[in-house]
Amino acid sequence: MVKHIVMWHLKNEANGNEMEQNAAEMIQKLRGLKEKIPQIVELEAGRNFNHGSGAFDVAMYSSFKSKDDLEAYAKHPEHLKVVEFIKSVVDQRAVVDYEV
Repeated sequence: MVKHIVMWHLKNEANGNEMEQNAAEMIQKLRGLKEKIPQIVELEAGRNFNHGSGAFDVAMYSSFKSKDDLEAYAKHPEHLKVVEFIKSVVDQRAVVDYEV
């Protein structure tokens, strides 16, 4: 099993919207991937309520059966559409992929 965790820090304003609106749209788009990409075993996305030092704004946890499935997800057209939106509203990203 492969776990894929991503965290983002959003811009205060992007695409004519404030951070909260972009965060909500981003989470909705991420959650929608579960029904569009068959390789996803599990996917959660949410808004961080911890505003302490070093905190990110949005996080996503997902799992896949294999590294090949994670790679297929990364290249999937529906994922790439979401990535395009995310890149327009974030200024920092952190990612961890690991096997269990």
